[in-house]
Parts: sequence; structure tokens; C-alpha cells
Amino acid sequence: MAARWVRFEHRGHRGFGTLRGDLIQVCTGDMFGACEPTDAVLPLAAARLLMPVNPGKVLGLWNNFHALGDKLGLAAPAEPLYFIKASNACIGPEQAIHQPACGGKVVYEGELGIVIGRTCRDVAPERAQEHIFGYTCANDVTLTDILHRDPSFPQWVRAKGFDTFCPLGPVIACGLAPEALRVRTLLDGVLRQDYPISDMRFPVERLVSLISRDMTLFPGDVILCGTSLGVGSMKPGSRVEVQIAGIGSLGNPFE
Repeated sequence: MAARWVRFEHRGHRGFGTLRGDLIQVCTGDMFGACEPTDAVLPLAAARLLMPVNPGKVLGLWNNFHALGDKLGLAAPAEPLYFIKASNACIGPEQAIHQPACGGKVVYEGELGIVIGRTCRDVAPERAQEHIFGYTCANDVTLTDILHRDPSFPQWVRAKGFDTFCPLGPVIACGLAPEALRVRTLLDGVLRQDYPISDMRFPVERLVSLISRDMTLFPGDVILCGTSLGVGSMKPGSRVEVQIAGIGSLGNPFE
């Protein structure tokens, strides 16, 4: 089984380790560098899972799935179209997504997140996997009302960057074949999204390669692969779950 890394809090202490069934094997050192298992093993039920990574930056893809792009009548982009989500938006499993004070329509977008493990600059596609640590579930929450409210300036950063607008987790899974994965998103227990990663316009390796030509990717940075059909709005009191087999289920209430 592929390694599944977690960050956790237990009795006021924060740490990281690997998940082994219902147990956490506590590690020491650097998750993305030199680390070793300790003698400590915690029951998963006794710990609170945190977001599995503290990203320096989160990059999100637009129009990266054929099915959604075709439905919206969007031409296939010649290069990745992406925005940045502020690190303050990142939260972990079971933490609440909050309605912004300005109000408006808030939507969920279940996605696969690529977690970078090695510094990556101008890397070739065939070497991209060497720089990928693993994969996580993500919810690219968006306040859609403000995106195009000012015709002179699309507000991607603001619409995507509110506090709590980037749930990540519950684990970082290593050794997965991303093209074999499916993303399922449930709203209040009802399946809303169910799409294959293989439908991406820019596959994982090419995506990492092309973005690394623009900017250096550092360990812990996250790339959200974009979403597909089934995006919808959330109401206060609802709960959204993003599920990817091999990674797990990321659940968050909306308040």
C-alpha cells in the first residue's frame, strides 16, 4: 500500500507521520526531507487531523477538464490557465468553511491536489514525477458573485482566497497513478461530482512541467488540478465531502 502521510494534533502537540490503518506512526524530521519513524504510535481516533501540508502557495487550474470545458463552450487552452489561492485559505478536515462577510454565492469544486516534494524549476515532463511528493483531496471553494462584478478586473484572487476557502486532506498519498483516479464530491450526502482525472486537458506531469517553467515550485506547494461537471452552491448548514479512492474523504461543514 502507498504511504499516506498526515499532520495531526494530540494533547496540544503537533506532529506528522504515516497512517497505518487506524494508527499513526509518528515521525520526526522533515516530511519532505530527512525524516525517521519514532517509537511513538497513536490511535487515529485520539488525534485531530490537520491539513496535511502547509503550502507556501496554492495554484488552481481553470478549464482543465474536457467535459466541463465542452459544456461551457470554452476553447481548449494552449497552455495552463491558473490562479493563486492565498495560504490563509487553507484548512484541514472537519474545519468549517465560512461564508464571507460580504455574502454571495459560494460554490464547492472537488479537485485532486498535487503536492510538490522537491524544488522544481523548468523540469521536463518525464522528470516531473521525481518532484511530486503525493496527492491529496481539495475543495477549491469560490465566491462566484464577485468574479466578474467589475468588468475591468476579474477578481480571481479575491473570489478564491477568502479565509477557509481551500480545504485540504485528509492525507497525502504517495505512489498513486493519478490517471486512474476519480474525484467524487458529495453535498449533504448526495453525489454531485464523479469524474475521472484522465479527462484532464493537461495531465499531471505536463502540468507540473509547464508551471515550473513560469515559477519555481517548492516542497509543500500545491497545484489544484481543476474541476469538472457538477459544481454547485452551498448553503449555511450544509456539508461537502471530496472523496478520492486511495486518498480518503475530505469533509467540511459550511457555516
